Amino acid sequence: QVQLVESGGGLVQTGGSLRLSCAASGRTFSTYTMGWFRQAPGKERELVAAITWSGKSAYYTDSVKGRFTISRDNAKNMVYLQMNTLKPDDTAVYYCAGRDPSNSGNYITGRYDYWGQGTQVTVSS
Repeated sequence: QVQLVESGGGLVQTGGSLRLSCAASGRTFSTYTMGWFRQAPGKERELVAAITWSGKSAYYTDSVKGRFTISRDNAKNMVYLQMNTLKPDDTAVYYCAGRDPSNSGNYITGRYDYWGQGTQVTVSS
């Protein structure tokens, strides 16, 4: 079982930066693939970025490539999302999520099992 708590959201102007943090509890955190999802009003939730347990592989949705960076520190049970050059379209509630290593399928389209409560990111134009 993993519990996740996000922080770092807020209001920023277009072109600004934010760093989201996700604190995880549980001794098995280092075995979980971790992802950041977002959901804007009236839109479906989408996977923004994900990182494998070792940190050696990462995925980014096309709209954030080159602007966002996902990272993790397994010693501290932390996952981060550095967001640069923010745009109004990035406005959403951002969720940290963990994927149990026993899940089948790939970590881009597969199920995530544990979710944080979300943190609001608002980018003003």
